[in-house]
Amino acid sequence: MENPYVLDPTGADVQGEAAKLRERGPVTPVELPGGVAAWAVTGQEELKGLLADPMVSKNPNLHWAAWINGEIPPDWPLALWVSVQNMFTAYGDDHRRLRTIISRAFTPRRTEALRPAVAEITRDLVAALAAAPGGRADLREEFAYPLPIEVICRLFGVPDETRPSLRRCVDGVFNTALTAEQSLANQQVMYGILQDLVEFRRREPADDLAGVLISARDEEGSRLSENELVDTLILMISAGHETTVNLLDQAIVAMLTHPEQYARVRSGEVPWDEVIEETLRWQPPVANLPLRYAVEDIEVGGATIRKGEAILAAYAAAGRDRALHGDDADAFDIARADKEHLSFGYGVHFCVGKHLARMEAEISLPALFGRFPDMALAVDPGELRQVESFISNGHRELPVILNS
Repeated sequence: MENPYVLDPTGADVQGEAAKLRERGPVTPVELPGGVAAWAVTGQEELKGLLADPMVSKNPNLHWAAWINGEIPPDWPLALWVSVQNMFTAYGDDHRRLRTIISRAFTPRRTEALRPAVAEITRDLVAALAAAPGGRADLREEFAYPLPIEVICRLFGVPDETRPSLRRCVDGVFNTALTAEQSLANQQVMYGILQDLVEFRRREPADDLAGVLISARDEEGSRLSENELVDTLILMISAGHETTVNLLDQAIVAMLTHPEQYARVRSGEVPWDEVIEETLRWQPPVANLPLRYAVEDIEVGGATIRKGEAILAAYAAAGRDRALHGDDADAFDIARADKEHLSFGYGVHFCVGKHLARMEAEISLPALFGRFPDMALAVDPGELRQVESFISNGHRELPVILNS
């Protein structure tokens, strides 16, 4: 690939970088950390087509030439994103097998049953904010983060004492600025935590998703290997809360920086689900998702992605594609008629947790703004700092004055 765009591993300016990628065309070569080459797909229709194309795989062991040929070192900082053995990296029959097991566990009924718990957790968090010293709080740390991690930990039966260390590990998985040594150490700690969780749940069975997956492994061992079991827990717990953290974070920022639109939501003229969908388009929780691979040569967006080459799904860039959303694609607009986005993916890898993420946002955002209708950012919007990641799209802190 000639003239690749070198992605900033710190993710300091996600949307600025997305704009530069779009300027280079709907499909453009990029360089990932460690000098690894990939194609970034920034056009909405082009990306949608590739996500649904059976000639695009997520299994590096079968279809990524550089991985198969040993050109990617085992300490590559993003190795966990491609080395895990779960439905995130599966292809064809393996993907159908693993997704069937997950879908059987992650049913709409089980998700809906969490509604009272989400409302209870939200009430507790809002009450704690009301007692914040000086009426100031970091809403990422004290609201956007604790809600989804508490929900996902309850769903998978993660013990209370395990949650702080697990959170640190998940943060590390999404931090693309880590060194190879830091990334490898983080992986080892995370595997240890989740292997301990599996052993704990085997000793003390419970009707949670970890228990369901362990049963699938122990009762139908041929359908789920031990590695797949632990790696599925990594996928579901990591993706199951980090993305929702960013959704809440970005929705709060959108409302606090667009007062006229917030007034329409506050009055009831526009429902919160419009805020949620426009946020998912305007600031997708995942900016760029590694990786997919061409099973055969693919012609797309004026480029040829050769068999065995890697593909990066550039969701942040695609969400503001002017070909679909017009010249005002960069603007946050809850009245936008077409809010189409790919934040939950598309095709066979469509996110199984989309209903849970939406439900958490639909419950928590009205509760937060209902209790603190006049809150405001405590800093200029330009001072908000991105998390250190070109994958995760959120802020390190979200300081607000609760009663401005």
